[in-house]
Amino acid sequence: MVNCIFLIIVSLVLFFLGGWLAPITDPTESVYTLTAKEMLAAGDWLSPRIYGDFWYDKPIMFYWELLIAYKVFGVNEFASRFFPAVFATGGLCLTYFFGAKLYNKKIGLAAAVLLATSLEYWYLAHAVITDMTLLVMFSLTLITFFLGYRANQPKLYLISFAASGVAVLTKGPIGFFLPGLIILIFLVWQGDLRHLLKLFRPKNFFVLIAIMSVWYLPMTFLHGATFLENFLGVHNFLRATVSEYPKTDVWYYYALISVVGFVPWSVPLIPAAVKKFFRRAELFIEEGRLPTFETHERFLIVWAATVIIFFQLCATKYITYTLPAMIPIAIFVARYFVNRWRIFIGMAGGSLIFYPLLFCLVALPVTEDNSACREAQIVSPLLDDKTCVVSHGKEYAGSLVFYTGAKIYRLETPKNFELVKPKPLTWTSKNVMPFMLFDELPSDKKIVAVVSVDFEKSFLANAAGKWELVGEVPKGQLESLAENFFYGREQRKLKSKIYLRRQED
Repeated sequence: MVNCIFLIIVSLVLFFLGGWLAPITDPTESVYTLTAKEMLAAGDWLSPRIYGDFWYDKPIMFYWELLIAYKVFGVNEFASRFFPAVFATGGLCLTYFFGAKLYNKKIGLAAAVLLATSLEYWYLAHAVITDMTLLVMFSLTLITFFLGYRANQPKLYLISFAASGVAVLTKGPIGFFLPGLIILIFLVWQGDLRHLLKLFRPKNFFVLIAIMSVWYLPMTFLHGATFLENFLGVHNFLRATVSEYPKTDVWYYYALISVVGFVPWSVPLIPAAVKKFFRRAELFIEEGRLPTFETHERFLIVWAATVIIFFQLCATKYITYTLPAMIPIAIFVARYFVNRWRIFIGMAGGSLIFYPLLFCLVALPVTEDNSACREAQIVSPLLDDKTCVVSHGKEYAGSLVFYTGAKIYRLETPKNFELVKPKPLTWTSKNVMPFMLFDELPSDKKIVAVVSVDFEKSFLANAAGKWELVGEVPKGQLESLAENFFYGREQRKLKSKIYLRRQED
């Protein structure tokens, strides 16, 4: 009980504190928050929608979380970040529980604290995305399976299948397929494939299908082929086979992410791991035997390795994808530090001081730079029924729509529009925001244009009429300091400018 209370206090300090201060960022957070905001306004808790159209990017679970938070706390930053922090806390409790079951309470607590103070986990506990919900449901699926397998209690498999069903409602088919693959590989290693007969019983599948049907069935009936083509075709099949960001599709991507994600703990572990590897290699050469593993060690190894290798083989790579591998890795790492308790306490204590400072001094300026919240403060007073709002830049700022509530057109030249306009079964199909070409700018309305400074010349060259500069948004202090350091610039650069063209008589 004391350990659980301690973990809740750690979560309040690391995950909840200051969540209301960080603005909604682009491009990802604004999509989730704006979708939930439009669903709430429409009174529709079934069909995700954005920019006035139905949207099939992700399943419903995370949107339900946002909708509940918005109902309770209002549509704001704290509500948006509330459930990611709640599920991050749940992830710590699961880690403590599983580590204690496999080893002892000391290792369970060390694993949970280690996880809480790892850079990637801390970051994702604040991010308005689906991954923390997936982590908990994914982990609950595997933990209940293993405990049921080890204790020969098939009743626990009902919980495993139910958790997998919620994972499918959170992220799609991967919520069932990947845990199933991990379990299959583990049973192969155990030489116990016959156990699948106990696992794959009709009642377990009934629970899984019943939970999935809550959303997938009505969505298929309501939206038919359009839903299936976009959800399964673009956001699942295309994601696995065609890289959305080709620069990240490199063989070492997740090895690097794993090292960075476990900072600061990976720093002392890298030399220790190298030393241990060579020691085992010497034993193999001298004694001619491979290392042996206990059943629970096999399960942890298969869990972590399968997640990392599977997503490494997928074409599209995100920092967040291998989050479900962090719990088994944290439990393994905790065994190393439990015999070095003074080092562990020192690093954990330092992290509890460091992360709140990191949040205030780095995270808040970075989120502000990646949000259009400051632009919205300038634009909002200019809005009325006869105002048309457009934005011109490399990225479309959904956060500007979130904060202003206005319909904002993505302003493009004809040439660039051909490159970014939505096409079926391509990554451009995600560009569902309203578009407008320069020659379509209305002459009978007041126009407010939010322009990225890098695109200012393009805007002024293509936008006809007399434009008045009514606002400027500087880049954050951190970004300006970095540019001054690397490029020798002394003044603070601008991020965007707001132009106004008044209604013609």
